[in-house]
Amino acid sequence: MQPFTLLSGPAAALPAANVDTDVIMPKQYLKGIDRSGLRDGVFRDLRFDESGAERPGFVLNREGWRDAKVLVVGPNFGCGSSREHAVWGLGQLGVRALIGTSFAGIFFDNCARNGLLAVTLDAAAVDRLMVLASDAATNRLTIDLPGQRIAASDGTAIAFEIEPGRKGALVLGLDAVGATLQHRAAIKTFERDYLAENPWLA
Repeated sequence: MQPFTLLSGPAAALPAANVDTDVIMPKQYLKGIDRSGLRDGVFRDLRFDESGAERPGFVLNREGWRDAKVLVVGPNFGCGSSREHAVWGLGQLGVRALIGTSFAGIFFDNCARNGLLAVTLDAAAVDRLMVLASDAATNRLTIDLPGQRIAASDGTAIAFEIEPGRKGALVLGLDAVGATLQHRAAIKTFERDYLAENPWLA
């Protein structure tokens, strides 16, 4: 997993509430388990028409937002099914962080497990960032995860809270397996001693 420390780049505003995982990653992209081609599926019906041509009105198809690294989103983002493909696809598209007032629980956990920072702020702070992200002249944000601060190009600075274990895993780029393997020496010691005490298990 790619470590997350300092991120600076354009942000895009997606203010709609209750954007579910079927909108983020439609079901036809759930057939594989190798994660290939998911970039094309992200917001498929919003980004492209029936012929596959880009919809020019969608924010991520417009200059100034096409390479957005941050999405400022409406409440309850990622609701619906638990499909992890939604988070995988966002990562393939280049999105590293989401900022909103609330996220669906399973989606929020999937973000942390896959190196995507999801920041929860109060409505006033999200509204302010939504305004800035809606203008290509002011949409650049810098997120300092170790310092837990978001800085905008107009001088706006916002502190955020994050659970320490989640923060540590993101900063170090550790998924659940990687976090466990940090304790490999203790695990090996336990295995050795346990088998010595219970040799019939060997």
